[in-house]
Amino acid sequence: MIPSPGRALFARPQGVASRSSLDPIPWTTYFERELFLPSPDSSSSSSAITHHVYLTSPAPPSASASSPRSPLFVLHHGAGSSGLSFCLLAQEIRKRLPGAGVLALDARGHGSTASASQDLSLPTLTSDLLSVILLTQQQMSWPELPPLILVGHSLGGAVVTELACSNLLPQPSNLLGYAVLDVVEGSAMDALKSMQTYLATRPTGFVSLKDGIEWHVRSRTLRNSVSARASVPALLVDDKTADSRKPWRWRTDLGATQPFWEGWFVGLSKKFLRGRGGKLLLLAGTDRLDTELTIGQMQGKVFFFFFFNHSTFYFPNYLPRKNKRTHARTRHNRQKFTSSLSRSRPLRSRGSAGKDSHRAGGFL
Repeated sequence: MIPSPGRALFARPQGVASRSSLDPIPWTTYFERELFLPSPDSSSSSSAITHHVYLTSPAPPSASASSPRSPLFVLHHGAGSSGLSFCLLAQEIRKRLPGAGVLALDARGHGSTASASQDLSLPTLTSDLLSVILLTQQQMSWPELPPLILVGHSLGGAVVTELACSNLLPQPSNLLGYAVLDVVEGSAMDALKSMQTYLATRPTGFVSLKDGIEWHVRSRTLRNSVSARASVPALLVDDKTADSRKPWRWRTDLGATQPFWEGWFVGLSKKFLRGRGGKLLLLAGTDRLDTELTIGQMQGKVFFFFFFNHSTFYFPNYLPRKNKRTHARTRHNRQKFTSSLSRSRPLRSRGSAGKDSHRAGGFL
């Protein structure tokens, strides 16, 4: 969410959709169902939380013991976003892997998740992610967890990495791998210095939901108008008590999360390299690699490396087809993942650079 120096933040992008085509798209276009998951661990009203997720279930296990089980992609968004930031990516994953499941959650303080506490520390968010996975299994009556692929964008990348590094999953062997999108420790820590400046440039509200969608497209916060129509409605709430002229306000107060920012990213690179399962890192360019990751890449500790030279703030929705191909390739190389891990000989990294060199800056 921090523009690169010299970047024309509010320049009109090429091919911007007309206002008449900016109507919201319902979440049912991309997911099978939504679930509200009250946490049984909430011991008091101050810690009560009801998680909200979007789910498309994986195909049931085959009767053949030799057939691999369909995986469940668990998607965690970045700060200020929601589970719907992955809507187009979820759609593309299902096109390539029709049997795969997709679980996209709203973190506490985001989307439709209702929480009395606004504790957004990394340990709390990691505990929330684990709860969402287990509560979904319980509510869907799955006898066991399907193979898991964790995917996180920015803050979400820190959360999935934390879970992959822990021993919290009841069946650690079910974790095939994890993917981190558009964040590394070094560039994230640098971007935090300018975050409040960026937040001060954002509108505090919008006249209508369509105005909010249009701003995201015209400001190039989102360059994909379809993803804006699907994901922006979850970012705004109609609050006429704040300003009757511009009642559509930000659902998440990003400025209020500042006390947690540094804790999200400190030590991320080391944890990413030592976590269990296959590792996938998608970045906007090689210049974003910090020392830890550069060494890890040279040592072959990262299994797949892809570089997109035309990233944007909401990375998952800008390049859904490229992201889809990347994650699908990870899935198709499952045997390479597992056999390489068992032999302790990681696969070499691979690169995939885009043609467009225009890039945006960091994102929380």
